[in-house]
Amino acid sequence: MLATRLVAGGDRRLAPAGPSGRPKTGPSPVDRARPDSKHHVITDGHGTPLAITLTGGNRHDITQLPPLLDAATGSGAHGAAHATAPRQLFADRGHDFDKYRRRLRRRGIKPVITRRGVPHGSGLGTVRWDIRDDFHEAFLKLACCVITYRRVQALCQLL
Repeated sequence: MLATRLVAGGDRRLAPAGPSGRPKTGPSPVDRARPDSKHHVITDGHGTPLAITLTGGNRHDITQLPPLLDAATGSGAHGAAHATAPRQLFADRGHDFDKYRRRLRRRGIKPVITRRGVPHGSGLGTVRWDIRDDFHEAFLKLACCVITYRRVQALCQLL
């Protein structure tokens, strides 16, 4: 008989350990190194999600900019470039690197990135409590689908 592997409290099941650990969680830099994840999202000017990824909380934000931009524009290895590339990219100070500003300009995209040292309003982020990163990622993608559906529905009502 297999053990149920319940978390202390008995209401949630532990995820089985994979061969490479849990790549979509990592020690949070803002919450006493508890396991955490980051949502990386690129949207259009209306807030409609174009591409998303989920990484460990210890991954730097800038690591996901190139793959997100490629996925959003279709200019990566898996697709042809869209007819309309974004004209501007707005990002927080986690993306404040001259190297990436130059890369964006080479692609014809104006970077509008907050400089490091500028205070932000919210303070610390909220740490997720889910144990299973696959469930967390599924709900993240479902939320993006709902947002996109509502945006498309609103556009159809205008026509």
